Amino acid sequence: MSRPEFLDLPAASQAMGTIRLPGSKSISNRVLLLAALAKGDTEIRDLLDSDDTRVMLEALRKLGVQTTVCGDQHIKVAGCGGVLPVREAELFLGNAGTAFRPLTALLALSAGHFRLSGVARMHERPIGDLVDALNALGCDVRYSGQPGFPPLEIFPGKMNFSAPLPVIRVRGDVSSQFLTALLLALPLIGQTVEIEVVGELISRPYIEITLNLLRRFGIVVERTGWQLFHVAAGNCYCSPGILSVEGDASSASYFLAAGAIGGGPVRVEGVGRDSIQGDVRFAEALQAIGARIEMGEHWIEARAPASGSLRAFDADFNHIPDAAMTLAVLALFADGPCTLRNIASWRVKETDRIAAMATELRKLGATVEEGADFLRVTAPAGGLRPHVAIDTYDDHRMAMCFSLVALAGVPVRINDPQCVDKTFPEYFTAYGKVMK
Repeated sequence: MSRPEFLDLPAASQAMGTIRLPGSKSISNRVLLLAALAKGDTEIRDLLDSDDTRVMLEALRKLGVQTTVCGDQHIKVAGCGGVLPVREAELFLGNAGTAFRPLTALLALSAGHFRLSGVARMHERPIGDLVDALNALGCDVRYSGQPGFPPLEIFPGKMNFSAPLPVIRVRGDVSSQFLTALLLALPLIGQTVEIEVVGELISRPYIEITLNLLRRFGIVVERTGWQLFHVAAGNCYCSPGILSVEGDASSASYFLAAGAIGGGPVRVEGVGRDSIQGDVRFAEALQAIGARIEMGEHWIEARAPASGSLRAFDADFNHIPDAAMTLAVLALFADGPCTLRNIASWRVKETDRIAAMATELRKLGATVEEGADFLRVTAPAGGLRPHVAIDTYDDHRMAMCFSLVALAGVPVRINDPQCVDKTFPEYFTAYGKVMK
């Protein structure tokens, strides 16, 4: 079946209701890989069913990992004890950075021959810093196309694990996924190893997710600030038995934002104050601009400000880069110009999100200034233009963010709405439940 070309969303005046969130993409793909590497079987409950997790599952199956479907969003993974059964494979990984980067590191240490490729956009997303770190260790990772970018071909390396290993250095200012990939793979070598982050480590909350999940699978990583990570010899991946995936905090941002601009209350279930995801702090960002927020152990609820309008903001959003996209659209509902700073990582995501966001916001009549790492948005004085067709650039977050425009009382068209399948296939069904 062909993908629908567009979806017309009618004007809305209110948002109210409760949404059960799908599982976190960041947690789901990390847990699938950890379960595959562990000793013993792992039952994963509330696993996200999306394009990105299907890509990871298919890759693991091609690598010989046995998986059994136990029910909806419930799967059993038979761990391979750190040794993948298959030593030669060709893997297509779509545009899933949470699959491509960790699998690159894992396979580089697996003494096999592998080819890794993705969609055209994945071949534009940098991976050179991770490849440099692995090759410095003695791995043999080669570029099949443009140096510094996928696709990749991996050959058995010449690593000498009998000698003390050098400190592994990796840049932290392009993508935190490079460090995550190393942290997930390096415990397999059985040696003490240290990773030094060169430059500022962006998106630190995603590293906190990685460290938390490593602990649940028996791996303790010590860190000195955010610059040095120490993995001791003798660490071994062991299954925790049963693990439930939290709801996706990034996906929560769209519904919480709807509550903040559409009256509310809108409640999301599956994520709350005990979340290990950094994007749960989106609720704090909403509260800072006037939204009324309540939070429980596994839920968050948002209402519009008592004053009726959101306050303008000027803030650093390096800690919540994905959820910050929602704030860029919320700037259309604020009482003054809004500035999002330290968001350079947007440039190397599913699309160049700074450029894409600026282009689409201008269609609606906003005044937008963009820089290498910032975006400044001023809502149009006369209201948003109706019937605008929003291009989504095959980026799920563009589609979900701009669906909120309808709450300005204007109809909006979302082109290629099915791009949400990457992380939230049922998004527009859930959206329809809260929009009035």
